[in-house]
Amino acid sequence: MRIAFVGGRGVPALYGGFETAATEIGYRLVERGHEVTVYCREGYGDETELEYRGIRKIFMPRIRMQAVETLSHTFASMVHIWFHAPDVLIVLNPANGPLCIFPRLRGIPFAVHVDGLDWERGKWPWYGRKYIYWAARFSTWIAPAIIADSHGIQKFYKEKWNKESHYASYGTYLVESEEPALLEEYGLTPDDYFLVVARMEPENNTDLIVEAFKKVKTDKKLVIVGGTHYEGAYSKKLRELGESDPRIQFMGGIYERRRLREIMCNAYAYVHGHQVGGTNPILLKALGCGAAVLYLDVIFNAEVVGDAGKAFPREVNAAAEVLQEAVDHPERVASWRERTRARVSKEYCWERATDDYETLCMTLASKKSRTEPGEQKKQMEKRT
Repeated sequence: MRIAFVGGRGVPALYGGFETAATEIGYRLVERGHEVTVYCREGYGDETELEYRGIRKIFMPRIRMQAVETLSHTFASMVHIWFHAPDVLIVLNPANGPLCIFPRLRGIPFAVHVDGLDWERGKWPWYGRKYIYWAARFSTWIAPAIIADSHGIQKFYKEKWNKESHYASYGTYLVESEEPALLEEYGLTPDDYFLVVARMEPENNTDLIVEAFKKVKTDKKLVIVGGTHYEGAYSKKLRELGESDPRIQFMGGIYERRRLREIMCNAYAYVHGHQVGGTNPILLKALGCGAAVLYLDVIFNAEVVGDAGKAFPREVNAAAEVLQEAVDHPERVASWRERTRARVSKEYCWERATDDYETLCMTLASKKSRTEPGEQKKQMEKRT
């Protein structure tokens, strides 16, 4: 079967949930005998590399402006798809919903991966949020299938728009520290820091975590890994908040896997402030690294972490109390750590996620074959 992914940045994943899914699931589908294509943005990764682990990479142009980058690239990709139709198309990001008119008119079976509640992201202006909300709603009308990566998102789409969805979670790997000496380059030692890994965007609540940490009595550090594609007022605000506390360390983006692995595996606890869902790949990565997790109390995070951490509300003093509890009770942190790997092994396996995608693609392709003229004639002959 020929399967294509469109709407993300490309493969291999440097960051981002859509890119991680396309990378991990894509090459596993190749290993199962399928032909997989991923549409990549010009400027993302090595453009001379036209294949990754058997995945065909097609680079298409984009307009490098935050408001239109995704749509411009998906539009260009859809034009190419019109003339080079796959058997099944996976559209990443519900903001691309209106462009699904292309595969709909072309008769290509497709599914839209709706991710989280992207219209709640503070990085977008009001009109951007209005558009994304409408596009997500439009996706429920036009798409033969919707993919949800968490049960919380499934519930939202069913209750809000009466749209059933196909559940397919992300996966992650179980990893351990292999090169702890790398921490020295960042002035870190094992178990001596809390860790945040997040883009510098309002909906990730890094400002809440910074303000809460400043109230905590500890010599441990707060290490913040992550940058922003477009420097703005929020990222400046964060740095201003952290300037008065020498324990707070901003590292910017770290994309080399071995370095990020060491920083995550050796953290005292991982602090997760994302609020808009669904299944966050960095949160899964933290669990795969065996980290105890302190997380913002929303359904999407609670669903992933389970009993392997503790929630904090979206209020500075209450969040500070949870951080202080982690400092004062290392035995509780150790208990949370013990549960993380078992949870990942049971719930978040890439092979299981690939099974979900493969089943969906086969279902979509079989529905098309049953509606094609030749197949319709065969079915009518069987009935007579």
